[in-house]
Amino acid sequence: MSYSQSALLTQRRFLPYFITQALGAFNDNIYKNVLLILIAFAAPGTLPFESDFIINLAAGIFILPFFLFSASAGVLADSYDKASIMRKVKMAEIIIMAMAAVAFVAENYTALLLLLFLMGSQSAFFGPAKYALLPQHLKKEELVPGNALVETGTFLAILIGTLLAGIIADQEEARTIAAVAVVSFAVLGYASSRYIPEAKPCREGQRFRWQPVRQTRRTLSIAAKDKVVLQCVLGISWFWFLGASYLTQFPNFARLFLGGNAASVSVLLTLFSIGIAIGSLLCDRLSGHRIEPGIVPLGSLGITLFGADLMFATPDIAPVSDSLWAFLTQPDLIRVFFSLTMLGVSGGIYIVPLYAMMQNRAEPSERAQVIAANNIWNAIFMVVSAVTAIVFLSVLSLSIPQFFLFLAGLNLLVLGYIYLQAPDFFWRFLIWIVSHTLYRVSHQQLENIPKQGGALIVCNHVSYMDALLLAGACPRPIRFIMDEDIFKLPLIKTFCSACKVIPIAAKDRRSIQKAFEEVEYYLSQGELVCIFPEGKLTHDGEVGPFMRGVDLILKRSPAPVIPMALQGLWGSYFSREGGKALLKWPKRFWSRVTIVAGPPVNAQSANSAALRETVIALRGESR
Repeated sequence: MSYSQSALLTQRRFLPYFITQALGAFNDNIYKNVLLILIAFAAPGTLPFESDFIINLAAGIFILPFFLFSASAGVLADSYDKASIMRKVKMAEIIIMAMAAVAFVAENYTALLLLLFLMGSQSAFFGPAKYALLPQHLKKEELVPGNALVETGTFLAILIGTLLAGIIADQEEARTIAAVAVVSFAVLGYASSRYIPEAKPCREGQRFRWQPVRQTRRTLSIAAKDKVVLQCVLGISWFWFLGASYLTQFPNFARLFLGGNAASVSVLLTLFSIGIAIGSLLCDRLSGHRIEPGIVPLGSLGITLFGADLMFATPDIAPVSDSLWAFLTQPDLIRVFFSLTMLGVSGGIYIVPLYAMMQNRAEPSERAQVIAANNIWNAIFMVVSAVTAIVFLSVLSLSIPQFFLFLAGLNLLVLGYIYLQAPDFFWRFLIWIVSHTLYRVSHQQLENIPKQGGALIVCNHVSYMDALLLAGACPRPIRFIMDEDIFKLPLIKTFCSACKVIPIAAKDRRSIQKAFEEVEYYLSQGELVCIFPEGKLTHDGEVGPFMRGVDLILKRSPAPVIPMALQGLWGSYFSREGGKALLKWPKRFWSRVTIVAGPPVNAQSANSAALRETVIALRGESR
């Protein structure tokens, strides 16, 4: 666990919230799974319908409130104090669980199903306040570690709650123990919610009106008006489609193809949940504690590879295991266990940046409604996953391992769709690969880069990796000015066009004029633009003269200038030290590179000569 994560767990602005949401997921799963197990093993005549029908009905009953109430919950969370809403929801949980305790003891399954609907309802009202509160209590750079901890806590709570439900249901006094447990954990959840600091509404004075149909339409339209937010919502919902598809098949997969028993299902669930937790925590470290969309394709690719391997790793003949230990140590299943765990790890890496981006990108006054829309879409995708499984396994009569391969192929198509809709994700992915495999990159004084507003970045030019490294270091997207001859290379042009690079031909007046007009426009629109004023790679590792183009840009635009320097790249395979770049044997690998940003310089007082001296000073002796 990284420092930023452990630090959050010691602070009141996060710890009570973390405990409250984890206890909520924990108690939900104890109640739901104890109920399902008791229904499955109920004595004849005690159920109003067949057990199989009631189990499937229960799944629908729990999801239904997310369709009915999520929009209203989002409006409430945007209109009132989110911490207060969470406390009220937790108080409602105590009341619902008190009634459930009576129903457990009385073996009234009809009442327990109705109360399951109420539990789903309180979860629907809890969700928007839960996720919309995070950006109010955490800084932007803490959103990724905060979400990583929330996802870790949620999945571990689901796992432990599910396992504990199995233990409780196996006891002679199962109904009494379940009654005491659900009330006790509801009380603990409310007690922890009392310590959550207030989170005032972002648009005070708005009165809530009960208009569920109208609010649902409006909530979905709010999430759809920002393309990036909608892509995050659909990406998250796709994760829940896959998660529901895999988790639903675990019991029959363990029994029919792995030779396991009921306890073996818990092993699969444990491996998957632990994988999600590891992936969520690993995501924070891989992203450098910031919102990094570049690792979303990495997680998605892992889901495809390890999801497909579940089919190929499944034994042709189910092994025989006469105990849980024999199942765990079965040599034929080691690869299945590994792929299942890595599937969870990939899921954690995939989901955390999407949650963080959705929270950060949404308008503060509409954030809870965006999260409500996310919950609605999640529910829709989970219902579709159930229908897909029925068609694939029952109508087409194909096997569960084949279904897993189908899901992997479907995810590969989604990966392609992500590229078509959001090529920036893959641009960031390439940046992430370069920053984490070819070099050990450290940053200094990057707080000098403004968090918003236009700015011109000027930097020394050492290697062909300079733009990728700068883009990876900067938390904001950067538009780079690139030599037109390089821009027009076949594969480079497609990539750079997707990344919105500004091409320029040094000997073509029209090209220069057009490029400067674009730079002026993007700076006026509040974007970051980067230029390498030397105009070419250094031949000797020293900072060459800055061309007059930077002076022309400064005359046209009042945006501040951010001088930056790259240290440690001279001598790399992509520099001209020891021969032409890319046409020599590499001398080193994973070398240390430092990126330094200087204080902003006023455009009116800046010039190319002074900026060159500043960049030389920032670079220092480290070439």
